[in-house]
Amino acid sequence: MHFTLDQEDEHFRQEVRAFLKDNLPTDLAERNRRGYHPLREDIRQWTKILNRQGWSGANWPKHWGGTGWSPVRQFIFDEECFLAGAPPVDTAGFKMIGPVIMTFGSEAMKQEYGPRILNGDVYWGQGFSEPNAGSDLGSLSTRADRVGDEYVINGRKIWTSFVETAEMIFVLVKTDPEARQRGISMILVDRKAPGVTIRPIYDIGESHSLNEVFFDDVRVPLTNLVGEEGKGWTYAKFLLENERAFSAEWPRNNANLARLRKFLNLRQADGHRLIDRPGFASRLAQLETDLLALRWLSLRALHEKAGGQSKLPVGSLLKIRGSELLQKIGELQVEALGCYASYVYPDPLGDSSLEETWAPGPDYAPGIMADYFYRRATTIYGGANEVQRTIIARSFLEL
Repeated sequence: MHFTLDQEDEHFRQEVRAFLKDNLPTDLAERNRRGYHPLREDIRQWTKILNRQGWSGANWPKHWGGTGWSPVRQFIFDEECFLAGAPPVDTAGFKMIGPVIMTFGSEAMKQEYGPRILNGDVYWGQGFSEPNAGSDLGSLSTRADRVGDEYVINGRKIWTSFVETAEMIFVLVKTDPEARQRGISMILVDRKAPGVTIRPIYDIGESHSLNEVFFDDVRVPLTNLVGEEGKGWTYAKFLLENERAFSAEWPRNNANLARLRKFLNLRQADGHRLIDRPGFASRLAQLETDLLALRWLSLRALHEKAGGQSKLPVGSLLKIRGSELLQKIGELQVEALGCYASYVYPDPLGDSSLEETWAPGPDYAPGIMADYFYRRATTIYGGANEVQRTIIARSFLEL
């Protein structure tokens, strides 16, 4: 199977590059290139810029208000945006809850949230994992009881990414506590609703993107139910397949390897280049081979999904390969930093004055260790890789 770009696709790539050159703010690009978490306002600003161009919904069909691009053009767009340093759009909105709402939600829900997602006006948190229900979501215990025309939610969620700046949370709850998967429903909750408490979790890289969320008698209208009651497990599987496919992280892997290749070719203090050392050269060659394989697998997955041909758990395959490659690239980046890898450059969070406290070192050093520490979780979030291997094994055995 061969995936080659035709002349029109190459013209599209040049169009995207020209757009990025003319419209991507420099400060947004620099922050993202360093590997720090993008600020919420960076994401909002960039989404609005894209929406004015009609490009914010790159992976959405036209009847949802998206671009209607082919899988190949979506791939090209994501690739070029990341190489240019553009912040991502809200992954939870565009690639997770957005498609669920637009596929299974009521017409009123589609009208309310579709345009707001496309314009960056609503940011989402994912309320799935719990302290005793991580990859095994079937054992979750957060409950939603019907009381009149409302649901009353009680429970807690953990590892909820970026919810501290979100407007809404999509939450998996038990509406039938006696059932397992069949008792799960998906409900949209306003982050500022009375009874919602968010407790930050600071990671080893000294950054804050993770949270624990408590729900104490949180009341939401019945209209906030996504689709049908008891169908949350079906919607979650649909959503997680999209999340795991995105976890291939092709654009990030591609950009990180390009960055690594660049500073392996720089002259060190002793006048030599790291790329001239056999250990670095051979490992870089292996990473480049793995990246090409990931690119091929990603394109294959996009084509098969568009044609409805895939019978394999492609999302799980991509998630494993992409997440592990991201860690391997990060490891070699850290080794290339040498002694400067012992220092965690603090995330400036938009405050450039913090750069004055950075330890001396090459100008490419800030951000590498922070991203390396954060990406240790790539093989866990979105469903641990051990679980993904079980899914793959079961699929092949059933086939």
